[in-house]
Amino acid sequence: MEILDKSLQSDVYNTFLDFVLTLGLSTYNTYMVTSVLLSLVLLLVLYAVDYVLRKVLLLVVTDFISRSKTQLDDLLIKNKVLQFISHLVPIIVAKAAVPLIFMGFPNWIIYSIKIVDIALILTVCLLLINILKAFRDLLKTKSAFADKPLDSYLQVASIILYSIGGILTYSIITGESPKSFLVSLGAASAILMLVFKDSILGFVASIQVSSNDMVRVGDWIEMSKYGADGNVIQINLSTVKVQNFDKTITTIPTYALISDSFKNYRGMQNAGGRRIKRSINLKMSSIRFLEEHEIEELKRIDLLKPYIEQRSQEIKAFNDKNSFDSTMKVNGRRMTNIGLFREYIKAYTYQNPHIHKDYHFIVRQMQPTEHGLPIELFMFTNTTVWVEFEGIVGDIFDHLFAVVPFFKLEIFELPASDDIRGLVNHIEIKKGES
Repeated sequence: MEILDKSLQSDVYNTFLDFVLTLGLSTYNTYMVTSVLLSLVLLLVLYAVDYVLRKVLLLVVTDFISRSKTQLDDLLIKNKVLQFISHLVPIIVAKAAVPLIFMGFPNWIIYSIKIVDIALILTVCLLLINILKAFRDLLKTKSAFADKPLDSYLQVASIILYSIGGILTYSIITGESPKSFLVSLGAASAILMLVFKDSILGFVASIQVSSNDMVRVGDWIEMSKYGADGNVIQINLSTVKVQNFDKTITTIPTYALISDSFKNYRGMQNAGGRRIKRSINLKMSSIRFLEEHEIEELKRIDLLKPYIEQRSQEIKAFNDKNSFDSTMKVNGRRMTNIGLFREYIKAYTYQNPHIHKDYHFIVRQMQPTEHGLPIELFMFTNTTVWVEFEGIVGDIFDHLFAVVPFFKLEIFELPASDDIRGLVNHIEIKKGES
């Protein structure tokens, strides 16, 4: 290796060199030992400088920030921006000291400076990324950005910064210009697209999700294909995290929100009303006309009394006008137990203070099935809170199930033990009679 002229060496280097010469080593070994000793000393000095800077910066700046009302400086400290700034000083010092330490070995200087430059590039990339993280955290505190996929944009910016850092590192190591690397990169674009397929799809999906306002952080979504039913807690470049109501976490690929269907309950939450769509199945054999004394008995129900009185007058006027044979119940018009039950459900639910009066309010018969005749309640509560909603629905149906027998109706059930015992008793009675 080429040995530089001694007159060009620094005083520090000469001091160490004179010390090593007393060891009686050869000229080459003397220069090598001197450089190694100076390298060790430099590492200790750089560590000390880095440690002192970090401590001093944190003490001084933290004290200043504690008196500041700005939130950004707190986030800069939280994301360790000051630590990375303090790392830059030792790297700059190292770059200036390397030519002095390896004065006797020009090739070592070249390689060492390359290593220092790579460390500088990496530190700057991490510094910029952590600054972006601080701005991301700041934007999350703003109502306008609280539901935006900021993590996705941060990941895209991180990929770009790492890519630039990688290109510069490649240029430093090979000595070629970044342009030549980009040219060769174009030839490998197909492979890169395959490797980063999920990231590319996720990035495009994040933009579409954000621009079309399909999903926000905090939205309640349901995606049965992935077993997701809960609130969105994070949207990033490749995944969407959903915290289900059982506190489990479901991770969904971001691009799945574009390619697959899902249900977003934000509209329901913004509307301020949640839909009730639930049925009571009645046994069809229990449906019949009501006798006069039964109608009079039901008239004692305060909610039904006005309807029964008005309806009785209408029916009587219609039947008298058309002179129907009243001995046959099929003739003319009569009240049925299921008709009064439907009217009772309407009156009872409408006077409920928890039912929204401005949205659809329907009590209707559905298509009869092998499970009886469904009477469906289609209405909205005036709250969207899940626990409150379930309480309201439970109270309504508790009451309706309890009043069904007052209308001489029966709830449809598959044969139970009581039904079987009743059938057995009936058969035994018939056998006894025969």
